[in-house]
Amino acid sequence: METLIPTINRLQEVFLTVGAEVIQLPQIVVVGSQSSGKSSVLESLVGRDFLPRGSGIVTRRPLVLQLVNVAPLQERLKSENGNGVKQNPQSSYPGVKAEEWGTFLHCKNQIFADFQEIRQEIEAETERGSGDNKGITPEPIYLKIFSPKVLNLTLVDLPGITKVPVGDQPEDIEAQVQEMILSFISNPNSLILTVSPANSDLATSDALKLAREVDPDGRRTLLVVSKLDLMDAGTDALEVLLGRVIPVRLGIIGVVNRSQHDINTQKSLEDTVRDEHAFLQRHYPSLASRAGSRYLAKTLSRLLMHHIRDCLPELKTRVTVLSAQYQARLNSYGQPVEDHSATLLQIVTKFASDYCNTIEGTARYIQTSELCGGARICYIFHETFGRTLQSIDPLGGLTELDILTAIRNATGPRPALFVPEVSFELLVKRQIKRLEEPSMRCVELVHEELQRIIQHCSSYSTQELIRFPKLHDSIVEVVTGLLRKRLPVTNEMVHNLVAIELAYINTKHPDFTDAAQVSASVNSQQAEAVDGGKRWKSEKVAEERVPAAGFGSPSKSQAINLLDSAMPVSRKLSAKEQRDCEIIQRLIKCYFLIVRKSIQDSVPKTVMHFLVNFVKEHLQSELVGQLYKQGLLQELLIESQDTAQQRTEVAQMLEALKKAHNIISEMRETHLW
Repeated sequence: METLIPTINRLQEVFLTVGAEVIQLPQIVVVGSQSSGKSSVLESLVGRDFLPRGSGIVTRRPLVLQLVNVAPLQERLKSENGNGVKQNPQSSYPGVKAEEWGTFLHCKNQIFADFQEIRQEIEAETERGSGDNKGITPEPIYLKIFSPKVLNLTLVDLPGITKVPVGDQPEDIEAQVQEMILSFISNPNSLILTVSPANSDLATSDALKLAREVDPDGRRTLLVVSKLDLMDAGTDALEVLLGRVIPVRLGIIGVVNRSQHDINTQKSLEDTVRDEHAFLQRHYPSLASRAGSRYLAKTLSRLLMHHIRDCLPELKTRVTVLSAQYQARLNSYGQPVEDHSATLLQIVTKFASDYCNTIEGTARYIQTSELCGGARICYIFHETFGRTLQSIDPLGGLTELDILTAIRNATGPRPALFVPEVSFELLVKRQIKRLEEPSMRCVELVHEELQRIIQHCSSYSTQELIRFPKLHDSIVEVVTGLLRKRLPVTNEMVHNLVAIELAYINTKHPDFTDAAQVSASVNSQQAEAVDGGKRWKSEKVAEERVPAAGFGSPSKSQAINLLDSAMPVSRKLSAKEQRDCEIIQRLIKCYFLIVRKSIQDSVPKTVMHFLVNFVKEHLQSELVGQLYKQGLLQELLIESQDTAQQRTEVAQMLEALKKAHNIISEMRETHLW
């Protein structure tokens, strides 16, 4: 199990190389209030002074600290000289002539053997990232310390919880610090090391409060009670250390920190540990073996190893799933272009195929939120266009007076004995003309949908187009141009359909059954008119024998200008006029329905033939003819910078995941149990 923590450290290094934290690795997060003794606890685990000191908030960036146990210098030198037992090069660290040293992730290949330099580098890097005053930043500093005196551990030191902003800190510094702490301890694979001084009330501990928010059961929380030697005279922390005040599942460990006087006099940590042990023996003899910095280090190492063992199966699964996801993403970006001609033909053919499949309804990516492609064209034909035609009233816009006026105008100066056929043709053409506007609108809607299919194929079907923005724009331009050329041809043909109906009113149409009935009615009217004419003549002869009274020549004073009298807008029609209007209305309605049925059937066919099918049949040849030119190949197949960058990043992440998988696979079951 000793190899578990180094394995996690290797995994952490692998993912840091790609600058991403896609996997939440097990680690110990140190949380405490400002000046609670966190830094002293960490230094006691390392056994060296290396953390910045001072008043106020000192830790202003997360410090990810990896402790690596190495062999003493003499053993490593013997191993390098070939004497003694051969060691793993990774654990022997050839070329390093120091007993203890540190390295920073941001300082490539630089070794810090002087821990004073490590402190200075932490201060300098903190100022580079968060300013030279008291600002904070969530960007971590990664430090690895190698020493034969440490146990393998991975810890994260966070800024202390503060209440009042100082310097250039924002007013919401407390909320920012708490948000940063929560972002680390919310990781379910992390252990929470809360530090609280013994001379404060645990019930008011901000560190324990935050830990309880993310770990209510306490399965990941360990409490360190610091500054045991600073309690008031006559009091002790025995009840707290025994868990009788606030129970903590992973345990409560008391430690004695170095005082400021010890720091100023540069008291060694070895002496501090010895004095700590003596203090515990005097004041807490029953707990001396379960308290102190040495016991804390062993406990943390043991807890972290067991925690890693519990998390490792989930880590394996997570790495496997992410590897598959990133491999799929890498495949979607495609490989760098080698054969430009073949690549262009492949993309053009794929786009044309997807475009036609979208119309036919056999596309690979089918939308479920709305109709598109052929389904929407079908909806336009049979729902939008069909319902619009059905809603047109055959007699809409025609009044009885309009019909009567048309009948009179068709007879000229002679009074009409019968219904003139010319008036019927005049009026029915006027109604048929109303079918042209919805027919042209149908063509427009289909054209718009064919335009929408271009974007649909670009977004869903042909992923390669995302890589080549110029090729994408060129394909859109070519298809749009093809549709633009076919639109006036289709409009003209649809216009001709209506013009054909207007050109010849076929009163002998098989479905025009009302015409025969009206013809029979007209014949009966003619017979009645002959009989009426005979009676009119005999009555006229009788009237001529009697002088007409009241119809003499009017005097000049009684003259009336009949041309000045306006034609009434509406009046009661005579029986004959009413009958004539009804005949015309019946004929118009019957013939209009015949034409409407024909238009409703022929317009979709015309649109399909001259627009939709033509585009399907000529799309690929049009694309190849316009784009497959030697002078354009290089220009069209230039990848976007985003695609190239994303492919590189995904490839690096995939490589990191493969390394992580290999690292985890190296661990045998015997190491876990």
